[in-house]
Amino acid sequence: MKKLFTQKIMEWHVKDNKRTMPWKGEKEPYKIWISEIILQQTRVKQGLSYYNNFIEKFPTIKSLAVAPDEMVFKAWEGLGYYTRCKNLLVTARNIVNNQNGHFPSTYNNIIALKGIGPYTAAAISSFAYGLPHAVVDGNVFRVLARYFGEELPIDSTKGKEYFTLLANELLFKKDSAVYNQAIMDFGATVCKPQIPECEHCILHKSCRAYNNGMVNMLPIKEKQLVKKKRWFTYFIFSLKNEVLVNKRLQKDIWENLYEFYLLETENEWECKSDEIQKWLYGQLGVTTFKIDNISKTFSQQLTHQTLKGRFVTVSIDKIPVGLKHLQAVKKEDLTNLAFPKFINQYLLLEKAA
Repeated sequence: MKKLFTQKIMEWHVKDNKRTMPWKGEKEPYKIWISEIILQQTRVKQGLSYYNNFIEKFPTIKSLAVAPDEMVFKAWEGLGYYTRCKNLLVTARNIVNNQNGHFPSTYNNIIALKGIGPYTAAAISSFAYGLPHAVVDGNVFRVLARYFGEELPIDSTKGKEYFTLLANELLFKKDSAVYNQAIMDFGATVCKPQIPECEHCILHKSCRAYNNGMVNMLPIKEKQLVKKKRWFTYFIFSLKNEVLVNKRLQKDIWENLYEFYLLETENEWECKSDEIQKWLYGQLGVTTFKIDNISKTFSQQLTHQTLKGRFVTVSIDKIPVGLKHLQAVKKEDLTNLAFPKFINQYLLLEKAA
């Protein structure tokens, strides 16, 4: 059954795999690394333009290592999960400063790098160096769980170990790069999460999930994601031609990105003029101001969080003590700063108005 699986996947790849991406067939470890990090939490359709733009701006690992943080985060703007971007910089500078700019060429040395886990290390090892390491991503977990009818939760320790071992047993070691690409593409285009192409699948005759009516039940996850709700009220303090901004440095979403002054509450905060006036005076010591605008409600759905909030534009004639920690930026320079998508959707609307 295992030998048949590998044979059929390779057969499908040669005859029917039409999936194209700019990094397919790429042998340069730096470019493979960038593409894999971008795609960790990003759909291919969205990631394509970011990958092309990123490689254009930073064509080599050295160009990335010497680039200013702000420039790199600006290129990453909109992709989310900014820890990925922060780790890219740490790793690029480590390779340039401590490894003569040469990307490691063994699995153990690759996985030792900041921000690189088993999946990315296997991808780089296989695609760049042809090493016999199976890539196990969400697509691979799904294909294997369905074909072998395996009900072990893919997010459990035992499940991860089992499927990783199974994937390596199935690996076509003579050309691990082609096989790894084939099984991932198969999961993305045939054995899809919803409405898979079972009737046209080259494996359906021997697929246990298909033959036992379990396709939509597999794979199994033991952990249910609990989504947190957060309400953000952003105050955009305007001082003549300048706006006050803050750089997020805490270990939270959007680390190293810019924002305006934030009031975060568990539930919706009533954005009424009298409440805003009372809050500005009582919390920040703002005595002279003018409320210019209170926006509509904006929202953004993250993997584990639901964000909602509004933007309140306030004109002030001087910076009060309670806002001294903020940075004054000219309005025309705001486009040079990296903001999270939640704020950018407001800025784009204001620009179009």
